[in-house]
Amino acid sequence: MTPDTDNRETDESFDADYEVEVDVRLRDIDFMGHVNNATYATYLEQAREAFFTDVFDTSLVNLDTVLANVELNYERPIEADATVTIALAVGDLGTASLPMRYEIRADGSRVATASTVQVFIDRESEQSRPIPDEWRTRLEQYQLE
Repeated sequence: MTPDTDNRETDESFDADYEVEVDVRLRDIDFMGHVNNATYATYLEQAREAFFTDVFDTSLVNLDTVLANVELNYERPIEADATVTIALAVGDLGTASLPMRYEIRADGSRVATASTVQVFIDRESEQSRPIPDEWRTRLEQYQLE
């Protein structure tokens, strides 16, 4: 069985304005000596956390967002001794939704692509709410062209 790649936005690498290196930990490694595929989602979370800390000087914990969607397309395994970098870019912003695209790289080569959608919410009503204007302005600086 081959993976269905027709739903990928692009098979080409993208130039993101934000990149972060993540550490491969011993607990990330599976019995085959590769990073376990479930760990890739954790790496995306670490990249989002670093992005919001660097760009907005706040943690994901303090944001009124929920993660509504995650998609991962695996291309090849990450070896235990690899240097892993996550390139992150903001997609087309919705009224309340914040789509992000990622390229996971090991030793400089793409190993996976991913996308997520976060939705801004009102904590009391648990309903979506518009992205604050001041946040939207900053987020737009990291959008892919």
